[in-house]
Amino acid sequence: MSTRAVSRTRRQGSWTRHRGSWSAVSHSHKGALDALGRAGFVARGVVYLLVGWIALLIALDRRAGEADRTGALELIAGKPFGFVVLWFLVVGFAGMAAWRTMLAVRPHRPDKDGAGSRLASAGKAVLYIVAAYTTARFAATGHASGSSNQQSTDFTTDLMRHGGGRWLVGAVGAALVIGGGFMIKNALEKKFAKELRTGSLSGPARRRVLMLGAVGKTARGAIVVGAGGFLIDAAVRFDPSRARGVDGTLRALAAAPLGVLALIAMALGLAAFGAYSFCEARWRRL
Repeated sequence: MSTRAVSRTRRQGSWTRHRGSWSAVSHSHKGALDALGRAGFVARGVVYLLVGWIALLIALDRRAGEADRTGALELIAGKPFGFVVLWFLVVGFAGMAAWRTMLAVRPHRPDKDGAGSRLASAGKAVLYIVAAYTTARFAATGHASGSSNQQSTDFTTDLMRHGGGRWLVGAVGAALVIGGGFMIKNALEKKFAKELRTGSLSGPARRRVLMLGAVGKTARGAIVVGAGGFLIDAAVRFDPSRARGVDGTLRALAAAPLGVLALIAMALGLAAFGAYSFCEARWRRL
């Protein structure tokens, strides 16, 4: 073999070893991000279980806090080892934000490479960054950032101060109604099943997981539709105080005819979404 051929073979061998080393590092980084993403699903599950519990207390006319993430954090803080759980939620939300950012910037799955999918991942990453920050601030200072009702009212008030803000509020409300409707449709059609790795599950176990997802995602979509409806109402009446967050939407449901039964069903649905989040932590395709 010539000297040039030997040199080329050595370079190729060096590149192969380098590429294998790089792949190992990339695989290691992806494994770490996947672990953080799964922790994020667990954190989301904890919050939704508690929001469902608070909603149930409201339905039963018991004294309860805000039926949203702020209320869930306050409930956790009042329990033994609550401080530890709060910081776990911070890590989980931050991990979910990092995983969503990876899907937005450098998706490793072909079905996540489209512009719409990347944009959705980026939006969810921002939401989880905010959740991680506000939870960390609450854990460190004990001061919450405000209920979802207050945040919705403040958001609506700020928009309506500007020209055309009333129309923009109505447009956001309409987008929420449409988006929530699609969430309910996809939940009922069980389109979320493609995101799960359930090959190792038995038939009955798979049906239970899909049922939790369908019920939970339907309840979540219904809340989005309700919040959007309140924004539209605020725009029509030109009254920012008509806007509602998660807590206000649930309490308004309780005041409707047969509202107590509907709110109990909604509470169970939110708890089902929390349980499904734990299933995603185990079987989600990351």
